[in-house]
Amino acid sequence: MTDESITSGTPRIARADVAPTATVEREGLLYGMLGILAFSFTLPFSRVASPELGGVFVGIERAILAAALAILILALRREAWPERRHWRGICLVAIGTVLGFGPLTSIAMQDLPATHGIVVVGLLPAATAVMAVLRAGERPRPAFWLAVIAGVVAVVIFALAQGAGRPQWGDLLLLAAVILAGLGYAEGAVLTRELGGWRVISWALVFSIPILALLTIVILGTQGWPQGNAASWWSMLYLGAVSMYFGFFPWYRGLAIGGVARVGQLQLVQPVLSLVWAAILLGEQLSLGTILASLLVIASAALSRVTRG
Repeated sequence: MTDESITSGTPRIARADVAPTATVEREGLLYGMLGILAFSFTLPFSRVASPELGGVFVGIERAILAAALAILILALRREAWPERRHWRGICLVAIGTVLGFGPLTSIAMQDLPATHGIVVVGLLPAATAVMAVLRAGERPRPAFWLAVIAGVVAVVIFALAQGAGRPQWGDLLLLAAVILAGLGYAEGAVLTRELGGWRVISWALVFSIPILALLTIVILGTQGWPQGNAASWWSMLYLGAVSMYFGFFPWYRGLAIGGVARVGQLQLVQPVLSLVWAAILLGEQLSLGTILASLLVIASAALSRVTRG
């Protein structure tokens, strides 16, 4: 990978109070779009892997695979251990993106259709915006909170309709995953300005290893090694190598050089792409209710961006 953040240090940074130049903004948007493209396959491939291998196994072992890659790259580059002042942020990224979003979505997708999960996870842009507001101590206009609430209401109505009048257990897991991912994205964007995006996700994975190792011992001790088909293992490989690791390289870099508010809006494209992949790869039907709910969530996320300031 020719990303300068991995070849020569931290990337050029877009300060929060200074708009990046047109060239830098385009570069940030390009890297951000590469990250979104990588992440857009996450739920469809989780739907392939989780029913065959088990949601808990997929959620934990995809992180183990990503951690192994992180250790390899950190060792090859002889990276020094991060400074103590960065530990808190790295731990929050680990909790949000490694130990939170991945395992929770994998467990949820064991039973839910990919299109269902995509609608709920469509709240992620709004969740990231909320976490960024809380992290920065900003005071957005009331319209911001109304937009966020509208998105949550749209998802709740969709979940109730799909669950025959009551939310499904998987919906609660997905909502928790969205909240934790928003935390991880917001903290990761802040850390990227000092460390570079690839270091942020790499150290977050390394910091997670003790918990991941313990959970792996428990999983293998209770259920043994799962037997899955080739498609499930290939999906698992993608989830670990790309969704959990390499996808964060361009994503965090794009946030850093193009600005969190600007590049973060690309998350609005992710549900649309994911719905397309679910229809093409899994043959899932896109009902009118699913499409309408998805559009409402995307609209609320867009409004939360516009009204944040």
